[in-house]
Amino acid sequence: MSDPVTQAATTPEKTSTKAKPLRIVTMMSVLCAVALGVLGGLGAFTFGYGDGASYLTNNPASCTNCHVMQEHYDGWMNSSHRNVATCNDCHLPHDFAGKWLTKGDNGFFHSLAFTTGDFPEPIRIKDRNRRVTQNACLHCHADYVNHMLPVEPGGEMQLCVHCHGDVGHAGRESGVSDRE
Repeated sequence: MSDPVTQAATTPEKTSTKAKPLRIVTMMSVLCAVALGVLGGLGAFTFGYGDGASYLTNNPASCTNCHVMQEHYDGWMNSSHRNVATCNDCHLPHDFAGKWLTKGDNGFFHSLAFTTGDFPEPIRIKDRNRRVTQNACLHCHADYVNHMLPVEPGGEMQLCVHCHGDVGHAGRESGVSDRE
């Protein structure tokens, strides 16, 4: 058994040594909660202010929430695809996971670009989205283009928009043909 005086003298040191890490963990937890709250609040505000729920629909008019999309929407309204395809049909993969991953990816980068103003006007499709659009063409028109597909998977082929650059957006060329 230890002496009560000795025990009393060492107890505060042990308590303060144990309390320090606990205080640090508590402070870090509070800071993380505050940071998550601020980020969550900003995200919710931005989602509401930017009418983010409209992007979860299949309504092409929601694309015009951003002013730079008006010309593209107007082109779609005059296109041969207006009655058979929406923006999502051509600009998103046709599988569930691919659709929502691409929608999230595009949503984040579009929000970032439009918030910072760091985008070219007129806007241009990025390579990763051009691949999505090419696959959408092949998905819908497989019966017509099957004989033109590469023999080997991943083989090279002409992009559909090389010849059909304004099919989805009448009056707007795709930027890959010699016609521009």
